[in-house]
Amino acid sequence: MAQKDRVNIALIGQGFMGRTHSNGWGQVSRFFKTPVKAVMHTVFGMPNEDPAAMAARWGWQNSSNDWQAVVNSPEIDLVDIVTPNFMHAPPAKAAIAAGKAVACEKPIAGTLAEAREMAEAAKKAKVKTFVWYNYRRVPAVALAHRLVKQGAIGEIRHVRAKYLQDWADESVPLLWRFDKKLSGSGAHGDLNAHIIDMTRFVTGGEITEISGAIAETFIKERKIMSGVAAGGIAAGMKSDKAEMGKVTVDDTVLFLAKFNNGAVGSYEAARQATGNQNRNGFEINGSKGSLKFDFEDMNYLEFYDATRPREVQGWTKIMCTHGGSHPYVENWWPDAHILGYEHTFANQAFDILQVLAGNEPTVPIPDFQDAYQTQRVMEAALICAKEKHAIKMSDVK
Repeated sequence: MAQKDRVNIALIGQGFMGRTHSNGWGQVSRFFKTPVKAVMHTVFGMPNEDPAAMAARWGWQNSSNDWQAVVNSPEIDLVDIVTPNFMHAPPAKAAIAAGKAVACEKPIAGTLAEAREMAEAAKKAKVKTFVWYNYRRVPAVALAHRLVKQGAIGEIRHVRAKYLQDWADESVPLLWRFDKKLSGSGAHGDLNAHIIDMTRFVTGGEITEISGAIAETFIKERKIMSGVAAGGIAAGMKSDKAEMGKVTVDDTVLFLAKFNNGAVGSYEAARQATGNQNRNGFEINGSKGSLKFDFEDMNYLEFYDATRPREVQGWTKIMCTHGGSHPYVENWWPDAHILGYEHTFANQAFDILQVLAGNEPTVPIPDFQDAYQTQRVMEAALICAKEKHAIKMSDVK
């Protein structure tokens, strides 16, 4: 890979994530000085998704209805998987067997067993793997990671993390996200996965025990969809059918955690938290200071420096848009010309190309083994919610 001047990419899947990844791959070599060029070679989709139209709109050179042929093509270097969760493992394992590098949306798989198989296969084959925990690539979050490593907040004692959305009301039909066979879990896998990864990344700590977990489904039946999803999170067509289907995943999951450094934490994910459209973030409290981040105000990181004289202590709101000082920003716009959600995918695309070329990423990028550790925490929380007792991570393999 390092001797090539380009990386031919195959996108497996479409929908909302297909758009975000396509935009990221299309932008990365325009804005970043990439070590190799990202070539948008082929997009796969089911016939009813019209992959040819996707290719024409987003700049893919080819389209296909046969993912096996795409994955095994000698022209493809990197397989990027954006399908619903139940379809992560088959193309990922096939790509690994073919010696390809693999990037995969989060969570890594629909089940812990599949995640373990993917991580083990990648380790055995010694191929490069990447998981799209894109919030690591928000400049403010990357800065928080850097500040913790520098010791700016001292010994971490307390972590609060939340990911709240409000789109999943009664009007939304039975999307794949509400079907356990397709998604693996609900708000937990979709939202808690992100904040588990983000806090592991920022703090550098690992969760050792889960307790106090609660999982609840508020809307237990939804209308059967009238057509295919249109591309957004809740972009199923408004159903005109009277037929109802059972929701088989959670709407909200909350849990408590202990870390290997002695810190404690709380996590909450919900899809019906009215008034919160995409409010994911954290507060991390340490012996010398604290950090706060809220994605709905994503260009800012809040920092409390408790080492300053008491009369001038207070929260500092840092606008993380200064190129050269804040990660990734120098590739985009001048100060305070703020960034958005889509930039995180281009930032991650750049770091993937860096790793494929043998270079270091801007900040650590999760591979399948790393993402498997997040999946273990997710599994432990669901076991805790079901069995109503604390779960040690050492017991979840």
